[in-house]
Amino acid sequence: MKNLFLILLCIPIFSIGQNENTKNQSKNKENKFSFHSDGPYIFFEKNKLVEKGIINGEVYLKDLDLNVYDSTYNIQRSNYRNIDNIAALSDIHGQYDLLIELLTNNKIINNDLNWDFGEGHLVIVGDIFDRGSKVNEVLWLIYKLEIQARKMGGRVHFLLGNHDYMVLQRDLRYINSRYRISSYLLGIPYNELYSNKTILGRWIRSKSTIIKINDIIFTHGGVSNEFLTNYGTDLKKINDIMREKIDISADKMKDDEYNLYYGIKSLIWYRDYFKEYGENLTNSDVTKILKQLNSKHIVVGHSSNEEIVGLYNNKIFGVDSSIKLGKYGELLFVINDRFYRGKLDGQLSEISK
Repeated sequence: MKNLFLILLCIPIFSIGQNENTKNQSKNKENKFSFHSDGPYIFFEKNKLVEKGIINGEVYLKDLDLNVYDSTYNIQRSNYRNIDNIAALSDIHGQYDLLIELLTNNKIINNDLNWDFGEGHLVIVGDIFDRGSKVNEVLWLIYKLEIQARKMGGRVHFLLGNHDYMVLQRDLRYINSRYRISSYLLGIPYNELYSNKTILGRWIRSKSTIIKINDIIFTHGGVSNEFLTNYGTDLKKINDIMREKIDISADKMKDDEYNLYYGIKSLIWYRDYFKEYGENLTNSDVTKILKQLNSKHIVVGHSSNEEIVGLYNNKIFGVDSSIKLGKYGELLFVINDRFYRGKLDGQLSEISK
């Protein structure tokens, strides 16, 4: 009888312990993402906008009026002339804090993160997406600066690079772990956070891949002779072609479509200007390409260096200064046809041939 009493006494104690463990496990599961915040992502839904985001692991939804954001984005021109001040950088890859430091110190934006470059043109030569943890913050900043610059007579040009196209075309291999968590909590595939049903998605789809300012071509990877042979030199037409298939995933593309976006001679993957990355072009090879484009210089990103570099007697400028590493970055300034390296501390250094 005594033994039976002991057994009965132990049963509720064991059950209580088991219930406590279950509660703790449930609580731990709930708190697993309590550190996580992200957004906003603005979606079009019938006659309204819906803001979706995450605060401390909790998803929130908020209805907005359609007129809160401009939902029509005009495609910008592919050619600009008589621009006195130009600044260019590339491959930001979600490094928001370093970008702020670089733009502020070089007086592109002020301390309140507003446009401070007057009638100047800022060119982002591709690759805001992937790798870093603050891609969405960078996109909203550029979105705001584009509006502010236009009001002051300036321009912001966000040209699409290979990683930007990769995300839009459902290649998510290089997204930061932060966005895998966001996608999980929101229940939405990451690429659909920038679909044509979102504010940023429609804005991104209005962007170009190649533009010309004065006598300078800007594009992410570079312009190859093979590309010009296949697609010609009409920049507007080329940009229209690039936008046309922007939502087709790589595995569903035809061979010619795949080569346009992913071929090693394409605008967004080309590397042959840089000896360490591709073929060793000669000065005459580069001159031939420039002559076809009726230009004197090409500015590219994509191929990383420790600083901005001038190649082929400054016919080619590489502006991928490894911002993606989150430690250092530079701007290329073109001021009255002279080229300068804008360092992280805001000091200017002219680039000699």
